Amino acid sequence: MRQPQLELADIIKIHGAEFIERYSCWIHYDHIKVLQAIRRCRTAALGGHRDQCDQCGHGAISYNSCRNRHCPKCQASAREQWLANRSDELLPVPYFHVVFTLPKALQQLGLQNKPILHDLLFRASAQALLHAASDPRHLGAELGFFSVLHTWGQNLLYHPHIHCVIAGGGLSPDHSQWVHTSRRFLLPVRVLSRLFRGKFAASLNKLHRCGQLHLHGQLAPLASRQGWKKWLRRIYEQDWVVYAKPPFGGPEHVLRYLARYTHRVAISNHRLLSLREGRVRFRWRDYAHGNKPRIMTLPAAEFLRRFFLHVLPRGFVRIRHFGFLANRHRSTRLDRCRRLLTVIALSPGSTPVTFSYSCPKCFTGRMCLVQRFTVSEAFFLDRPNDSHDTS
Repeated sequence: MRQPQLELADIIKIHGAEFIERYSCWIHYDHIKVLQAIRRCRTAALGGHRDQCDQCGHGAISYNSCRNRHCPKCQASAREQWLANRSDELLPVPYFHVVFTLPKALQQLGLQNKPILHDLLFRASAQALLHAASDPRHLGAELGFFSVLHTWGQNLLYHPHIHCVIAGGGLSPDHSQWVHTSRRFLLPVRVLSRLFRGKFAASLNKLHRCGQLHLHGQLAPLASRQGWKKWLRRIYEQDWVVYAKPPFGGPEHVLRYLARYTHRVAISNHRLLSLREGRVRFRWRDYAHGNKPRIMTLPAAEFLRRFFLHVLPRGFVRIRHFGFLANRHRSTRLDRCRRLLTVIALSPGSTPVTFSYSCPKCFTGRMCLVQRFTVSEAFFLDRPNDSHDTS
């Protein structure tokens, strides 16, 4: 993929101070930390290393990445490492993709209570899947799946939803057999939608009773019990969207598919088109009108405001595992699944990930690390009369 002409870091360098000044009322330390990390990513401010080709001797200097999970430039290596770690958990069965989305009327509440609502979104969607699958009328088995939180739409506005990737089948209640799903059908979407709505609303009501919700501005009237009940009743009467995508193939297709969802950020650098006269142009898809590609133009400060809406609190886990993939018993239950499916487990490290790259000069050698340098040493390497290549 060719190098993007415009990066998020460029917009931050030019308009970051304006963004902080204009929206200082809600910006906090986590936002500043992410902003600084993206601005410094792969610059001399973070130090770096020198690589050399093992064939032709060509040398190149690379600056360190910030490794922040919100940085568009740092997700490729993190994604590859995560996928390598997950490869031995895949089973030779079809996999399904289900998306749980909160109603638009809950978005303002979510903005004021991000950690609480995001955690509840994980729990309610997982409980809906596990409850429906345990019912003998549908599957009668324990599912295994992982969920990924996305909080953005293509236009960068707040749009919280959960992507669930689910193995096509599960363990019977006594773990004595593997129960297969249909290759084309996992669980009834309408059942999932009603379970999701009921479990989310019940937990939300409990949070309100315990006084754990922030209700400011337009939501202030909901602080009263009567106002809350009336509002929650309207929310409950709406249809809650649960979307089941067509199933995709076995393990050989899963990893490639997962790469599109696991370590995605609100916008990639390749969607950015231009920054002129303080306005950012970027590509987006209008899902409300047939997934039509469009171009949006926003003032730079507004663009950054939308991007930083999706900064997650420190320590918040955005990829979680449930069912027989839950952390507390993943190893033993996966072994059981493999035995029932007569699959030999992969040995640890059987899918190593290497981050070396081909020589850009001779194209046959591999670039190998020969030297690391600190931030102060990078200052001298980065002087205008420096003759070294950079990458």
